[in-house]
Amino acid sequence: MAAQSEVYQLYADKLFPICLKYSKNYQDAEDTLQDSFLIIFEKIKQYQNKGSFEGWLKRITINTAIQKYREKQPLQIVKEVSENEEIEEIELESTSFNVDVLLSFIQKLPDRYRLVFNLYVLDNYAHKEIANLLNITESTSKSNLSRARKILKKQLEIHQQKEQKA
Repeated sequence: MAAQSEVYQLYADKLFPICLKYSKNYQDAEDTLQDSFLIIFEKIKQYQNKGSFEGWLKRITINTAIQKYREKQPLQIVKEVSENEEIEEIELESTSFNVDVLLSFIQKLPDRYRLVFNLYVLDNYAHKEIANLLNITESTSKSNLSRARKILKKQLEIHQQKEQKA
């Protein structure tokens, strides 16, 4: 028990931002963190000291967040991108904004867009990995990412306009 408490104290603050990224609100993030630690403690003997322990914890946390959405409701996946539909790449990094503002906009994305956006942009998963995790095609992953970026870009532009007027 003392060892579990120590692991929790060392890593909760590092894993909670991951939970926030994948959750609609703070309370959902807290639930995801707790569920993640239950799984971590249940599977701790499976860690083989290969690779980063923190990386292993992060992967469990991400998978826990994704599983929570699978259990709540089936993901409503948009149709695959057609040959004629352009996948727009938007450089969010070049925009200056408050990270908390961006997080609030990410949390408001529809689940399917938020999951793909976080996995691809923030956690560096490849579209093939995302497709496998979410049981979608790679082109659907790309389409969802493109649409998430469009929504975020529009929200950030509106936010910047409001700030300039203030």
